[in-house]
Amino acid sequence: MNNLILSFNVVFPTFLIIFLGYFLRRIKLFDDKTLKVMNNVTFKSFLPILLFYNVYKTDLKEGINLKLMLFAAISIIVSFLALCIIIPLIEKENKKRGVLIQAIFRSNFVLFGLPITISLFGDECSGITAILISVIVPIFNLLAVVDLEIFRGGKINLKNIFKGIVTNPLIIASALGIISLILNIKLPKVLENTISDVSKVATPLALVILGGSFTFKSVVGYKKQLIIGCFGRLVGIPAIFIPIAVLMGFRGVELGTLLTMFCAPTAVSSYTMAEQMGGDSELAASLVVFGSSFAIITFFLWIFIVKSLG
Repeated sequence: MNNLILSFNVVFPTFLIIFLGYFLRRIKLFDDKTLKVMNNVTFKSFLPILLFYNVYKTDLKEGINLKLMLFAAISIIVSFLALCIIIPLIEKENKKRGVLIQAIFRSNFVLFGLPITISLFGDECSGITAILISVIVPIFNLLAVVDLEIFRGGKINLKNIFKGIVTNPLIIASALGIISLILNIKLPKVLENTISDVSKVATPLALVILGGSFTFKSVVGYKKQLIIGCFGRLVGIPAIFIPIAVLMGFRGVELGTLLTMFCAPTAVSSYTMAEQMGGDSELAASLVVFGSSFAIITFFLWIFIVKSLG
């Protein structure tokens, strides 16, 4: 019962904020033009600030685990490469291909990683998760840019892919955070507090915009893609990589962190990125909304299974 309450308390607030965005749109507090402007601002400012701050605040002295980092990174890269082969065989439209691949390999590790780890193991064990987030999120962003650039449509242009990577605000923010971490750069307290306050805006605002952009009409044309995307993200990826993690000897907070990374629903920023990079943004929004809803059930089941196995 505690596991069910835990997963519900983590995931359901996300769903409520998405619903708030949908409600505000329905009562016409903002329109399509406003949503596009807000989405652009979030992608180019608030989300990068959040990502930079998460990396910047990571304590390198706590929980450095090279085996854990390598396993997490390799598993994501392997799943991405496999999906780049599998999804084009299932889906014919390029814009949907890129969104589906991103939705399945890229989890909402930033939003769910620390809250669930702290709920399961306490604050003293959060260092391992925070450091892994600083390593994994840049990989997520890098592969997402490559994915969406490749499947923009038309001829693949390596120059454009490289440009898309080096100019992506999320990747730039990750790089700056890592540089500040390695060089032990400390910002003035007043600036750090300002960045901290602004970073708190990113996730709720992204969720509200997501809810406002969502229409139930779009679901009718996306049944197949929603089934593939939600099943792949919430069931397929965990079913493959969690047993491997167990066989490799990961236990306790390490396994809990991997569990969160593999089982979390599709990242909210995947919608923002799809909108900005020419992907099917309606499909991306639907995948985040439905994935976050079904995650209430799947999170409980995965936690229950892993705990039952000791």
